Amino acid sequence: MITGTVTTTPDVKAPRHHGGVRKRDATAGWLFTAPVIIILGLFLFIPVLMALWVSVSDLTGRGGPLSSGVNFVGLDNYARLLGDDRFLKALRNTAFYTVVSVPIGLTLALALATALNQQIRGIAWIRTAYFLPLVTSATAIALVWLWIYSPTGPLNDILSAFWIPRQRWIADPVLAMPSIIAMSIWQGLPANVIIFLAGLQAIPAEYYDAASVDGAGRWGRFRKITLPLLTPSMFFTGVLALIGAFQVFDQVYVMANPGKPGEATITLVYFIYEAGFRNFKMGYAAAGSWIMFLIVAVATIIYFRTQDRWVHYQ
Repeated sequence: MITGTVTTTPDVKAPRHHGGVRKRDATAGWLFTAPVIIILGLFLFIPVLMALWVSVSDLTGRGGPLSSGVNFVGLDNYARLLGDDRFLKALRNTAFYTVVSVPIGLTLALALATALNQQIRGIAWIRTAYFLPLVTSATAIALVWLWIYSPTGPLNDILSAFWIPRQRWIADPVLAMPSIIAMSIWQGLPANVIIFLAGLQAIPAEYYDAASVDGAGRWGRFRKITLPLLTPSMFFTGVLALIGAFQVFDQVYVMANPGKPGEATITLVYFIYEAGFRNFKMGYAAAGSWIMFLIVAVATIIYFRTQDRWVHYQ
């Protein structure tokens, strides 16, 4: 019989996180994030809450929102807005602008990014030249396009060369909003092209090589590889374009002699500006801004809920 000794090893206890360490880490985290929290509170959350209070008051341009002359009116401003034909017209114009400009702008941006994603001589200079509108003032761009659309502008000169009658463009109730949409699409292309181009360059070349070996053509590679792997960029640019379209203002203010002709170009932001800073109906304007905020929030939430169906992150 073989006998021996059995040795045992003492239990090794895992180190425990002491409450003091956790508290110290939490304190450090709050200290690092405190500047951002303070800035957001002062310049974002507090103004938003103040705007909500103003929207349920009869505040005008005289005095502050907490002055004694301001009365609480409840939802009266909201009810009046929903019965205001001019506000509803601005809402329809903004919806039309969004529905038309966002998909066309993203489609053109994707096409241009694909064209710029080529290794050819001088492509860097071409990319730089195309991105210049991104750093140009929106007001300056609107003034240039106002000259392009003028009766004696280059666009009408081109039409005349083909025996097409000169158009009034911005002064035409039918053509005014499409003209602004065309300019806005051109102005917004560089930012979207940058995002799409970054997404295209992040796709590994090995995927395309493997697809080519399998016999996939250019359209097949684009449809089966490029589009699925580019959906995160599409989703991101879609969110930015959606929010930006509802906030359109500069183009309308500079180009369209705002709201004319026949209220064809009035948008939500211009309506809010006019109500607050021309007619001094601050409560009315704040209510309009909150309605716009709710519309954008609902649209964005719905958009986010759909990403599981078509956005591929791997």
